Amino acid sequence: MENKTLMTDFYELTMAATYFDMQKQNEQVYFNIFFRKNPFEGGYTLSGNLDEIIKYIQNFKFSVEEINYLKSLKTFKPEFLNYLADLKFKGDIYAVPDGTMVFPNEPVITVKADMITAQLLETYLLAEFNHGALITTAAKRITNEAKKDGKNIPVMEFGLRRSKGALSGLEASKLAYIGGCAGTSNTYAGMKYGIPVLGTMAHSLIMDYENEYEAFLSYAKSNPDNCVFLVDTYDTLRSGIPNAIKVANDFLKPNGYQFKGIRIDSGDLAYLSKEARKMLDEAGYPETTICLSNGLDEYSIRDLLNEGAVIDSLGVGDNLAAPNDRVGGVYKLAATVKNNQIVPKIKISEDNLKTTNPGFKKIYRFYDKKTGYALGDVIALNYEKINANKFTLVHPEQSWKQKTIKDYEVRELLVPIFLNGNLVYQEPTLIEKQKYCEAEYQSFYPEIRRIYNPYEYYVDLTEELCNLKSELINEYKGKSLVKTKK
Repeated sequence: MENKTLMTDFYELTMAATYFDMQKQNEQVYFNIFFRKNPFEGGYTLSGNLDEIIKYIQNFKFSVEEINYLKSLKTFKPEFLNYLADLKFKGDIYAVPDGTMVFPNEPVITVKADMITAQLLETYLLAEFNHGALITTAAKRITNEAKKDGKNIPVMEFGLRRSKGALSGLEASKLAYIGGCAGTSNTYAGMKYGIPVLGTMAHSLIMDYENEYEAFLSYAKSNPDNCVFLVDTYDTLRSGIPNAIKVANDFLKPNGYQFKGIRIDSGDLAYLSKEARKMLDEAGYPETTICLSNGLDEYSIRDLLNEGAVIDSLGVGDNLAAPNDRVGGVYKLAATVKNNQIVPKIKISEDNLKTTNPGFKKIYRFYDKKTGYALGDVIALNYEKINANKFTLVHPEQSWKQKTIKDYEVRELLVPIFLNGNLVYQEPTLIEKQKYCEAEYQSFYPEIRRIYNPYEYYVDLTEELCNLKSELINEYKGKSLVKTKK
């Protein structure tokens, strides 16, 4: 397993050296990962890449090669480098499982460790969470729109070539599958993760032949059991589909093979798909499927279906592997430990949204016993318990937005991943993650899941946490930030 411990911002190391000089290496601290805004102007975010974080933590160490590199920079004292050479992760990590529906300002990952170790983890953990949450959320938005008559239209992830690097593309294949995709074009992802691999042909194969018919015939002879023809190289309706039908009549059907499908990758997809269906049916191939691709996202898929497009499957690339948005997760100090007591810490900003929630926290989610739908979340201090009879959800910034709930069930979202440096979490299989992600998604009201103007989901603070936050804000604002000599 590759050691990625140095995959961190350099300032994490310079801060760690400062902590070492100040003899803070044994100080225990709590850090939270959270984000402030859902991507895609949406109503939710889905977590992802916890598995990558687990692998990183399991292999967290500074090898001789890495210590020698740091020594060559002539920045760090030998005592500090000797300390790093013996450093191992011995702390605790709590996190929400991959595929969990989460919301702004919730502590989706909590790290408890010594100050130096906790600081060094920041960059990699943020990189993996931010990428994982972005792709999983994008995939769920897209696959949820790909429905017709209550049935799912399979979405194939085609994004490797459009990803932000091959390793990013590999993660995207895995995350898109968790988010509901039926398969991937990424053969390595198929081997590594067991994801179904899918694919047809590119325009280059067709362009290499003297005519489209010969190209299709050659492909059919080489791949008789996987004949899905790309029909838009020259003219979809006057050339592509007629030549595909001719190859089916001349070779596939006489030899007992099935004419599986066509793919349309350009033009007016709604119009072309409807005309294609007519032509295939008239030729005696009503079972031949139609796959559409070409820059699709959740909005264009919805538009295609509203226009009556005939779709049996979809190929989506750019907007799965490299969506044009970000999650923006941050990693903030929430508490330190002094004399075995947790001391809450807070970052204050003139922007209320950037003022952090202090302390070691947990997340409770409330579910309506009758409908099974989630009613709201509350962020609580770790020792707080929830009243089993009645709870009032109050918007943390707009206190007039309140909702009192009864007859509910409560679930804690954060689960232990590492305790005292030991992995205690049983990693689900990829298909288990996909099923869990779908169950999570279906447990929320459609108004929260919709892609246009989603309803804001309730995320509250308990009264005790709210009071603690107010006390710390007043305490720090009452102090002089700059001491001046008289």
